[in-house]
Amino acid sequence: MTSLPQERRVVTAIPGPKSQELQARRLAAVAAGVGSVLPVFTARASGGIIEDVDGNRLIDFGSGIAVTSVGASAEAVVRRATAQLTDFTHTCFMVTPYEGYVEVAEALAELTPGDHAKKSALFNSGAEAVENAVKIARAYTKRQAVVVFDHGYHGRTNLTMALTAKNMPYKHGFGPFAPEVYRVPVAYGYRWPTGPENAGPEAAAQAVDQISKQVGADNVAAIIIEPVLGEGGFIEPAKGFLPAIRKFAADNGIVFVADEIQSGFCRTGQWFACEDEGIVPDLITTAKGIAGGLPLAAVTGRAEIMDAAHAGGLGGTYGGNPVACAGALGSIETMKELDLNARAKHIEAVMKARLTAMAEKYAHNDRFSIGDIRGRGAMIAIELVKDRTTKEPHPEATAALAKACHQEGLVVLTCGTYGNVLRFLPPLVIGDDLLNEGLDIIEQAFTSV
Repeated sequence: MTSLPQERRVVTAIPGPKSQELQARRLAAVAAGVGSVLPVFTARASGGIIEDVDGNRLIDFGSGIAVTSVGASAEAVVRRATAQLTDFTHTCFMVTPYEGYVEVAEALAELTPGDHAKKSALFNSGAEAVENAVKIARAYTKRQAVVVFDHGYHGRTNLTMALTAKNMPYKHGFGPFAPEVYRVPVAYGYRWPTGPENAGPEAAAQAVDQISKQVGADNVAAIIIEPVLGEGGFIEPAKGFLPAIRKFAADNGIVFVADEIQSGFCRTGQWFACEDEGIVPDLITTAKGIAGGLPLAAVTGRAEIMDAAHAGGLGGTYGGNPVACAGALGSIETMKELDLNARAKHIEAVMKARLTAMAEKYAHNDRFSIGDIRGRGAMIAIELVKDRTTKEPHPEATAALAKACHQEGLVVLTCGTYGNVLRFLPPLVIGDDLLNEGLDIIEQAFTSV
């Protein structure tokens, strides 16, 4: 499956001298606002390994932020994209269309929840997909207001910054933002004042009450939520919350949009995370894992809603690029052939068992503790706190742990509204040996930090 040895190898300091040289060039040529988690420059990547320009091989627990779920340069993705490259790279689907775009739309209709008639429109990025979902919902409902949730993340364009909850680094200094966006509570079980067992119904009741009183249900075009909140800290809304919000939307003619950009395509052990509680959204947005690393995004939904926008109202020069569509078909082929939903569930079982043992081992550490272990499939996180009783966030320990992992050749990411969550997004094709070695490094990091 891969020509790159699936073994961790650390031969220099991380970052090594060649990466440091490239970093100096980068600082001179690339805008400072474009950050990097780890200034290690990639030479090759495959399976669960990233090889840098210094010859270090790092275990990948990031997947390019949930993009390379089938592994970087997966065989079927490369094969199909290469074949497409030799035929043509671009015509613009809005000028002269091509079969690949149609095939991706057909696959999305088959894979997304619900047996109703569905249609899709393809774009370049997750933010574009969310923005177009809002356009479609407004065209369909003839309403303007959009409701989103605490801790949600939906992108970096002007509208999607307005939809996103977190100020730094996503919104700070970039306003004014798009109007008619309203934020309501989400069922964050670990931090719900009356306990996780009450979070679902109480948060849903609060959200519905706020929407009804402050916005008016008849003014709401769309309710948008990530079925597992990504940047906000891999928060699984407490049970009952999503079904209650879904019912409220249906009862009031509101388009319910599931933002599955980070959680979709087998990442949580199901094709889409909203399936966990049987949620059938009106529209679903996808990107990241859809195309094995090539830029592609989609809005898929009920045919009558998708058809509400006038001809020419949706599109974009590169949306549904033929090479990216070929990559998506290769990615979906790989997910089916390797049963990556089952693989994601296996990764969850391995990771949660190891992380639970770590949480108990370091429960009485006087500097920090694992307050919560959560997530589904290969979308797992730990929330770090100064004290388990007060649950005070500990972003400094989180950053220190991530740095310790990086120095040992393990790519991990942080997230969370309070900056205190370590998130793990290994490729779904990662071997058990690398998975466990990565977990060993995390445990060593706890000891050293």
